[in-house]
Amino acid sequence: MPVTPSDNLFVAINRSSENPQRAGEPRAPFEPGSLVIATLCNPREKFWGMILALASEGLSMSGAELASFEDLTVMVRDGEPFTPAVVFFPMHRIERVELDLPDGGLPSLSQRFFSKTGIEPSAALTRRVQNSEDVGEGSSMDSQEQP
Repeated sequence: MPVTPSDNLFVAINRSSENPQRAGEPRAPFEPGSLVIATLCNPREKFWGMILALASEGLSMSGAELASFEDLTVMVRDGEPFTPAVVFFPMHRIERVELDLPDGGLPSLSQRFFSKTGIEPSAALTRRVQNSEDVGEGSSMDSQEQP
């Protein structure tokens, strides 16, 4: 049976996909820029950082392994150079992703990072991404690839 143009005239059109972020509406929790803790399997590890992209293929993040979080805060506090890792985890390795939020009286990792370093975590974690975008045609990668 062919579908005629007059079908579903009274069905409301869902326009939420056209403008997902409206003024006054809360932001979706796992969008780029959200600070999260990713629990991974094979091998089991945890990674703290900021979401760069989340897709069905996997999760791209800028951050550091949770096991080295305290060392990271000391490095940043002491003014040592810090370059966050920019990594991609395929979806089959991701066991869980949770927002970095305080738990009762315990501060979040982001709050701990800020209190120990005085630097906003989002600013520290975007440093490498911004620097890699600033690299122009004269980068060492381009000069090596060209004959």
